[in-house]
Amino acid sequence: MAARRARRLLGSLCIALLFAQPAPTGAAARSGSRSLLTESLVRTFTPFYFLVEPLDVLAVRGMSVIMNCSAQCETPPRIEWRKDGSLLNLVSDDRRQLLPDGSLLINSVVHSKHNKPDEGYYQCVATVDNLGTIVSRTAKLTVAGLPRFVSQPEPTSVPRGGSAVLGCEVTAELAPLLRWERERRALGPETHALQLPGGALLLSNASAADAGLYRCVLDTPGAPKYSDEAELRVLPDAEEPQKLALLKPPSSLSRLAGQSALLPCVAAGFPPPLVRWARNGEELPTDGSGRFQLLPGGVLEIQDVTEADAGTFTCIAESGNDTLEAQAELAVQVPPTFLKRPANIYAHESMDIVFECEVTGKPTPTVKWVKNGDVVIPSDYFKIVKEHNLQVLGLVKSDEGFYQCIAENDVGNAQAGAQLIILDLDVAIPTLPPTSLTSATNDHLAAAPAGPLPSAPRDVVATLVSTRFIRLTWRPPASDPHGDNLTYSIFYTKEGVNRERVENTSRAGETQVMIQSLMPETVYVFRVVAQSRHGPGESSAPLKVATQPEVQLPGPAPNIRAFSSSPTSVTVTWETPLSGNGDIQNYKLYYMEKGQHTEQDVDVAGLSHTVTGLKKFTEYSFRVVAYNKHGPGVSTHDVVVRTLSDVPSAPPQNLTLEVRNSKSILLQWQPPPAGTQSGQITGYKIRYRRVARKSDVTESVAGTQLSQLIEGLERGTEYSFRVAAMTVNGTGPATDWVSAETFESDLDESRVPEVPSSLHVRPLVTSIVVSWTPPENQDVVVRGYAIGYGIGSPHAQTIKVDYKQRYYTIENLDPSSHYVITLKAFNNVGEGIPLYESAVTRPHSDTSEVDLFVINAPYTPVPDPSPMMPPVGVQASILSHDTIRITWADNSLPKNQKITDARFYTVRWKTNIPANTKYKTANATTLSYLVTGLKPNTLYEFSVMVTKGRRSSTWSMTAHGTTFELVPTSPPKDVTVVSKEGKPRTIIVNWQPPSEANGKITGYIIYYSTDVNAEIHDWVIEPVVGNRLTHQIQELTLDTPYFFKIQARNSKGMGPMSEAVQFRTPKAESSDKMPNDQASGSAGKGSRPVDLGPDYKPPLGGSNSPHGSPTSPLDSNMLLVIIVSVGVITIVIVVIVAVFCTRRTTSHQKKKRAACKSVNGSHKYKGNSKDVKPPDLWIHHERLELKPIDKSPDPNPIMTDTPIPRNSQDITPVDNSMDSNIHQRRNSYRESVRNTPSTDTMPAGSAVPSAELAEPEGPFLPAEEEPQGPPTAHVRPSHPLKSFAVPAVPNAGGPFDPALPSTPLLSQQAPGHPLHAVKTASIGTLGRTRPPMPVVVPSAPEVQETTRMLEDSESSYEPDELTKEMAHLEGLMKDLNAITTA
Repeated sequence: MAARRARRLLGSLCIALLFAQPAPTGAAARSGSRSLLTESLVRTFTPFYFLVEPLDVLAVRGMSVIMNCSAQCETPPRIEWRKDGSLLNLVSDDRRQLLPDGSLLINSVVHSKHNKPDEGYYQCVATVDNLGTIVSRTAKLTVAGLPRFVSQPEPTSVPRGGSAVLGCEVTAELAPLLRWERERRALGPETHALQLPGGALLLSNASAADAGLYRCVLDTPGAPKYSDEAELRVLPDAEEPQKLALLKPPSSLSRLAGQSALLPCVAAGFPPPLVRWARNGEELPTDGSGRFQLLPGGVLEIQDVTEADAGTFTCIAESGNDTLEAQAELAVQVPPTFLKRPANIYAHESMDIVFECEVTGKPTPTVKWVKNGDVVIPSDYFKIVKEHNLQVLGLVKSDEGFYQCIAENDVGNAQAGAQLIILDLDVAIPTLPPTSLTSATNDHLAAAPAGPLPSAPRDVVATLVSTRFIRLTWRPPASDPHGDNLTYSIFYTKEGVNRERVENTSRAGETQVMIQSLMPETVYVFRVVAQSRHGPGESSAPLKVATQPEVQLPGPAPNIRAFSSSPTSVTVTWETPLSGNGDIQNYKLYYMEKGQHTEQDVDVAGLSHTVTGLKKFTEYSFRVVAYNKHGPGVSTHDVVVRTLSDVPSAPPQNLTLEVRNSKSILLQWQPPPAGTQSGQITGYKIRYRRVARKSDVTESVAGTQLSQLIEGLERGTEYSFRVAAMTVNGTGPATDWVSAETFESDLDESRVPEVPSSLHVRPLVTSIVVSWTPPENQDVVVRGYAIGYGIGSPHAQTIKVDYKQRYYTIENLDPSSHYVITLKAFNNVGEGIPLYESAVTRPHSDTSEVDLFVINAPYTPVPDPSPMMPPVGVQASILSHDTIRITWADNSLPKNQKITDARFYTVRWKTNIPANTKYKTANATTLSYLVTGLKPNTLYEFSVMVTKGRRSSTWSMTAHGTTFELVPTSPPKDVTVVSKEGKPRTIIVNWQPPSEANGKITGYIIYYSTDVNAEIHDWVIEPVVGNRLTHQIQELTLDTPYFFKIQARNSKGMGPMSEAVQFRTPKAESSDKMPNDQASGSAGKGSRPVDLGPDYKPPLGGSNSPHGSPTSPLDSNMLLVIIVSVGVITIVIVVIVAVFCTRRTTSHQKKKRAACKSVNGSHKYKGNSKDVKPPDLWIHHERLELKPIDKSPDPNPIMTDTPIPRNSQDITPVDNSMDSNIHQRRNSYRESVRNTPSTDTMPAGSAVPSAELAEPEGPFLPAEEEPQGPPTAHVRPSHPLKSFAVPAVPNAGGPFDPALPSTPLLSQQAPGHPLHAVKTASIGTLGRTRPPMPVVVPSAPEVQETTRMLEDSESSYEPDELTKEMAHLEGLMKDLNAITTA
């Protein structure tokens, strides 16, 4: 008990001494009582972290930007900012300002093409004095450029209930700013309207309300940016099945974890298609219960995307029996996430520690470490272990501070930090061993109980010294001679270095240790400290030991030589090196291809070796290392040798032909790929031949030129060419044969070119961009273009450019100036007609070229840098029926147009037939591309864009080219054979053009035979000239089977034959018709012939069949007699009926006449209010039935009142005698009415119910001939007999009265109503032959209607009027007698 009290008293005294003195000294200070102060002397970790870290920002030029940052610590930290790794001096910066919370304000962002001081990576730095420094994540500030639409909406149509996609593509960073308008009003949140990720608008289940004009809008600061308007038309419901098609297939996309993804699959067709989805071959449930939902229009929505959702998504669209599939890849990216953050660490000096940091992300993040704001550079004492962990060896006091693990990948970066506190050696570490400490320091972690500390170990010596390791031994300290419970720590460092490392003994009582991983010929300083359960004791005196030099290892092998023994092998020789304490066991030969980073090696027992399997004509480096029992020696220096050359192993690339004229073809090509040239190309060998002949003509081309003009060729001849590369060793393989045909005739250079077809100018501040298209007439040679320009006059300066160029930039102009620009095409004859344009350059202060905006979002994709200039001078050279060579120039390249970077070009092409053809694309690394697989005789358009890294240009101006023709590759289709009605020995062959005509069809050949197996040269041939699709073959044998084939031809030759079509001719000829009778013809397709009655006579002069077969003409005199006789009989009957009708003049008949007038309307004609009396013997039907036409402004009214019979049986036959009489009477007045005014000023005669008559198949008049006669007036008849017209007799010597009704000598067809008229011939006055006139045959009225009409006509005329009619009839009879006598 007394001892315990004494110990307490001594402890109190020690505490008083500790507070009274700066530090304890001597053995008394290391007494056990010091352990009572351990907790009070251990410093605690200080919370120091960021509350807000800066985020990526897309800024706008001239506006302000704030980069947010805020840090938390007990002592307010000092905030600074770094840009691109360098601290910003915000004190003297008048645009950048540090806000009170630590955020950075940038006023008026500056950005131009050559000055971008504000764009870059920013990092917030927080510092607390005497504590440490931490840095935030890096945030990128990007200054945006002009918002542009990558694609514009295009007009489209959609059936009701279907889906439509309106495209409007913008860059990824602009997509959140895009919205749609219909009829210039914002599109509401409609369930069937969905905006797709790229900006396109999907309309599903379309209705009539969806029709209208659509446009997309970019809501940028300032004025919004509008796209072109496109009309959406909604069509009626589809009734017939429509082919299934994908309007918007899914496209691969990448999403961050946690975001939503939309995969479109818009299908169209009828019946309406059904869409389902599968991922990696397994069908997805899209019932809406999970994260996968099927939206209207077939769009798949994936909510809260996870990394497990990545894979291949397949959409399957089904409509009826049709099925379409499309695939897209979904990539899920994950920003860096910490699985294990660095932990705070207590440690002592000389200890080794490890900060652990485990991160995950996709792509896999990279990790770097930062200490107090500075990047840790790996060295002997700072090492990265286990990929992400930081190991610090031999701690020193200056290692204290904050360590941060910064992880970064393509989609983000993150940081996590920890604090390191180094305690004094006499202060025990207060916690249990954390996992972040190495096993070498675990013995220091136990709290030391009170007790005496050991003294210094004795007799520390190095018992074994080698080049890489040292063994130390010692004796226990004098305070504990046995030392059974002591462990030891060996501290060592290089001489002159303050940082010590420590190695602990593995078990108690051990008095030796092996220190490894040392450097040869280096002085190390060692000291040993014993440690008991009370703590570490005193240190031994320092011991300096120098490691041994590595003299026992072999030196470099002398006289190393290498020489190539073949194109694929190299022999290396060397001599024996000097060796130390052992013989050479073997050698290792290392070799590597120049420019590569992977070295290969081979073990060699002797002093030489031959390496085989190398690349031809390639440089390799070689070195040798000798080995003995101690290990590898010193390497020799590298020797470089190139393998021998050989013949090229691959042909030249991209061989193209350009026909220059009728006698020369230009060949252009690229060298073989770099790895296949096998030597220095010394020339190229060209072989060419005529396709008709196989004899080769060889021509060698010296040097490395990549083009050759072959001259002296024959006109209009097809030649084949091939090219092979040559080295000094010989000629390599040749390209495939490529063909081209010389022109039949050369371009014209006897006159100057025509005016260019277009000229466009785009003014900038100090330059004007001029673009144009060549003259429309391509038959005149154009050698180049002359561009003249000047202020107010285009004659100040002139620039001439090559004929291939389509683009030029006029530089060094004055701002705000009016320039006049002229463009002329020229050749050797002179300059053509100029094309003028004017432009005003922009002022210096004009900023309209760039429209900027700001996005402050949690994450904004980094936009691409400023776009590149598009390629210029795009030209399409036609090489063959399926090949076109595209060439262009790149103004962003040097003048020699040599490509030295990793840029590539994208060529796209399409044809406008059909209109919805999509573009095809291909990439090229040179300034030309050979487009193959095109359709013959088809016009294509081409454009080019350039891409370099993440920068791309817009599409260039388009070039057009039409491929050459090719023989038809498919036969005529839909071949049908029918018998000609009334002519059983004559057949008609019909067909359709071939689907692959490959050019303009110039004719057909019909083959027919009775034996389908006969040789083709035994078949009968019927040529057809032109593009006719029907032909008539006559004089065939009755009741005989015939076989028919058809072959099409164009300018290139004959196509394949169609399949044989069989047809059997009828058994016997018709009994009631002559073989060549064409009077009635045959009805058109789907019609029947008209029964014209037994008294119908064919027209005078005969007629021609559709294929030129003549008919037998009738005797013209006989026809005249018949016509006159019928006419006289008809007139006499009419006169008798008229006389009988005049006797009935009772009041009852007058009432009937009044009633008839009330029904048919009053007839008041222009310019005459009185009734017009009919001349001669003609019945004045206008009084009874017709209405004047001047009430309708339509010159061609549609005859809708006349019932149209379904077939020819509905037509009641009429005696043709009446028709002949009327026709003859009309012709007697033809001369008197030939020069009458237009029918627009005349009242109508009676129209023709011509829809009730069938039209004969064979036309009686040629298509070019039109019947001559007065104009025809149209009416709307309501009765079949209204087809009669009353001619008006002009007054003798007086002007023609337009109020009189005119005679309709021709029946005109109303729009939309087919007319079936029987065509006949006509006789002119005084026997003059007239062109045939169409005469209508009216249907006979009902008997009751006829009687009523005649009764009406009775009451219409007075006796004095009939007297005049009879007098006129007598004169007419005299004329008829004179005609008959003649």
